[in-house]
Amino acid sequence: MIELNDNLAYEQAHGSGLQDHLGYRLVEWAENHAVIELDIQDHHRNRAGILHGGVLATLMDTVSGYAVCYCAVPGNVRRSVTLTLTTNFVGMGQDGVVRVVGKKQGGGRKIVFTEAAAYNANGDVIGTATGTFKYQRGSENPEGIARDA
Repeated sequence: MIELNDNLAYEQAHGSGLQDHLGYRLVEWAENHAVIELDIQDHHRNRAGILHGGVLATLMDTVSGYAVCYCAVPGNVRRSVTLTLTTNFVGMGQDGVVRVVGKKQGGGRKIVFTEAAAYNANGDVIGTATGTFKYQRGSENPEGIARDA
């Protein structure tokens, strides 16, 4: 049974419309760290039959946002917006699971920096990203704000 006071379980059960559409899963979430996974399906592929770069960029942006928005206070959240995201596509995802790891690298009270790496089913790096994120009002505090606020 999902405990609604557990923010990871809550997020897994109540993801976004984009998450539902793409089908990625938040599988790890802790302070300054997040991991999402995606089973590559036909609708994720480009005309060459490999994972579309736009899908990969979206995954790296998403995991980076999660990495900076973890909140340990049950029932509270932290929110941010992406200011910049620089992506590098260095390999291919064809079949299986893509695993994307995001980490907070530092920053100040309101502006923070991230890095992300995406791995294909063989464990090869297929993409990297660096990002700059801005906390929304109230989210600059580690205790976050009430989920309903």
